[in-house]
Amino acid sequence: MAAAAWWETLVVAAAADGTGGSSTTVVSICMFTTVLCLCLVAGHLLEENKWVNESITALVIGCIIGVIVFLLTKGKHSHILRFDEQLFFIYVLPPIIFNAGFQVKKKQFFHNFMTIMSFGVFGVFISGAIVSAGCYWLFPKVGFGELGAVDYLALGAIFSSTDTVCTLQVINQDETPRLYSLVFGEGVVNDATAVVLFNAIKDLDISRLKGGVVLKVIFDFLYLFATSTVLGISIGLVTAYVLKALYFGRHSTDREVALMALMAYLSYMLAELLELSGILTVFFCGIVMSHYAWHNVTESSRITTKHIFATLSFIAETFIFLYVGMDALDIDKWRTSKESFKTSIGIFGILILLILLGRVAFVFPISILSNIMSGSSERTPITFKHQVVIWWAGLMRGAVSIALAYNQFTFSGVTSDPVHATIITSTIIVVFFTTLVFGFLTRPLISGMLPHQSRALSRGHSTGSNSPKDDFTLPFLSGDEGASGSGIVLEQAKRSLSMMLERPVHTVHIYWRKFDDRFMRPIFGGPRSH
Repeated sequence: MAAAAWWETLVVAAAADGTGGSSTTVVSICMFTTVLCLCLVAGHLLEENKWVNESITALVIGCIIGVIVFLLTKGKHSHILRFDEQLFFIYVLPPIIFNAGFQVKKKQFFHNFMTIMSFGVFGVFISGAIVSAGCYWLFPKVGFGELGAVDYLALGAIFSSTDTVCTLQVINQDETPRLYSLVFGEGVVNDATAVVLFNAIKDLDISRLKGGVVLKVIFDFLYLFATSTVLGISIGLVTAYVLKALYFGRHSTDREVALMALMAYLSYMLAELLELSGILTVFFCGIVMSHYAWHNVTESSRITTKHIFATLSFIAETFIFLYVGMDALDIDKWRTSKESFKTSIGIFGILILLILLGRVAFVFPISILSNIMSGSSERTPITFKHQVVIWWAGLMRGAVSIALAYNQFTFSGVTSDPVHATIITSTIIVVFFTTLVFGFLTRPLISGMLPHQSRALSRGHSTGSNSPKDDFTLPFLSGDEGASGSGIVLEQAKRSLSMMLERPVHTVHIYWRKFDDRFMRPIFGGPRSH
């Protein structure tokens, strides 16, 4: 009895709104850390289960903890910490995105770059338009139509953001490299595009909406995308040059690791300070650091950075899903919402339907267009089964959707507007449902539809370059063409130009590899290709 009373007192203190001072904050953090450890243990025990992944485990545990807190506080609270979208964007998201760029298999990612960009950019606009128009048309039919034009447009951006974290946990990079690169790449670009589009929508003045405004939104997006990418690459190159020139490892490997971590975080915060896309900046910074800076540190620092970045990303992912599970039972939002059960179910059904249709509207057409543009000699086309897997894997919604919804419909995580509270609760339900149901079925779906995917991709898309066409001569960058006759040089140029037109992505990669070996790696570090 005494232990139960102590536990109840502890939970009630942790669930308080924070008015109790620093001691309450310490109790909350202590309890949340304990629950995080519980998630790690549960995830380890369920590692071999093909139906459950880390995301589902954290969601379920978060929901159970939410029920316990709800009962012990007699219905006053259901979570230990209050969600803050600024906390999410500033502290939780950066390590996840940076590690994704740092660990990515660059060859697969850039070989599929145009397809990834099409999925991630055009897909958001197509899906966003369908969700916005569908909500505007269907919400009044279920008795819910009190939103403004900007709110409907914001819903399009909110529910067009796929869940990169959950998707990456479902698909294995080593077993299905090309499929992973497409889903992973779409997820990162999709998140960045959705956030940029959301911010552009918030600044819109609907009363003055004209064609010029739409063009300005597109121009702003392209500007943010380009400048954010350049900023991330620049900071990554600066880090690589400093590590190569000063050689920190001769005195302390700790400084090497610290510099890489701090420069990565600086890239994200500098992008936010300049009102750019921090997601894109830190992602490309991670790619550049893994390509150059990682080779300029000692062997022990290489092992340390690889594991410490992966560990921070893993903890952040678990934190996100654990909180979403607890926040699903936030009694304050459910009390504020005045909609009937029938209306709430109708809103939920409409959102799920529009998410499904939004994915269909661009995944299959863009995949077909990509197959047509790549030609017969580029690589294995995106088969229909691959398209279904890509469509399904992107159905999950996560913390980015919740953060954007909180940003649009609450003030510091709290709202007194019943309509806005309904949108928040509906967003939480959609995230919970898609992560549990779609995430639960993704692994069996991949196993059922692509039983030989692992062996086929391992043979056809290794990280090395085994294709004979990888080694064709490129006289534009070759230093030996002067020794040959002009006729031979011209013939080589024609053959290379023909190959470039036939296999553009592959050819650009070959040119970049030669340029990288000759000019970039001698300055910024890294082994040369053979």
